[in-house]
Amino acid sequence: MPTFQNPTTDAAEASEALRGLAHASRVFEDPADTYAVLGDLLAGVRSLRQVLDQLATTHVTNRVRAHDDAGDQTAGATYALAATAELQQAAALLDGVHERVDAAMAASGRIAWHPAPLEPGPVSRWVSVVFLQGQDADDVLAIIDRAGTDVAIEHLAGFDMGEETTQAALINGYVYDTIPTGALDHTTTAGVYTLTYNHDHGHVSLLRAHTETREPDAEAPSARTTPTRPRARRQAAVDEEEDDWFAQSQSSSALRGRAL
Repeated sequence: MPTFQNPTTDAAEASEALRGLAHASRVFEDPADTYAVLGDLLAGVRSLRQVLDQLATTHVTNRVRAHDDAGDQTAGATYALAATAELQQAAALLDGVHERVDAAMAASGRIAWHPAPLEPGPVSRWVSVVFLQGQDADDVLAIIDRAGTDVAIEHLAGFDMGEETTQAALINGYVYDTIPTGALDHTTTAGVYTLTYNHDHGHVSLLRAHTETREPDAEAPSARTTPTRPRARRQAAVDEEEDDWFAQSQSSSALRGRAL
């Protein structure tokens, strides 16, 4: 905690706090938090400007006590005046930093951050491996009646040429979001294959599950995240600081096959 009385202790603590902030700000889980951080940094720049002014004043007002290592007071006073000039120049440069950070905060405060887009996920569709009618279908229907659907699926899986079958189905439009079935069709699944068959209409179909990656819908609505805008509150604190630089702050920040 700051002492508000011991400059060396508070300077060390400020240095450690900035080192922690540099580490913590490598990643923001919520980008809306950048607004609150900018507000605190703006206050920090203002305080740093004040510190530099006060350091410069201390050097110039105590120059009569300044000596070099050999005890030469004239040389010591010269060094004190040189340090004062450099500190005053640094303080003046901070005015530009303050202006830029303030402008960045104003722009950041106008941002409504949206949730991150969902990662594209796997989508299962169905690829037509083979569709049989007539005598060809009757032969498979006979296998189903005699040996069962698992044997029929194993038999029809011989038509599956893997990627070649997939590409042919994609080119010809024989890929389905749901398994195409009629009112009287029977359906059974074994592994990646689904068999549909109909004794009355005399047809048999084998489809294979096909997993692909679908890009997220760019037009899909997403929840709107409204950023925190504590500017008015901070401005009041700024006005107090300008009235009394030495007033102790009560808190650092409240923000934070074939077709069917």
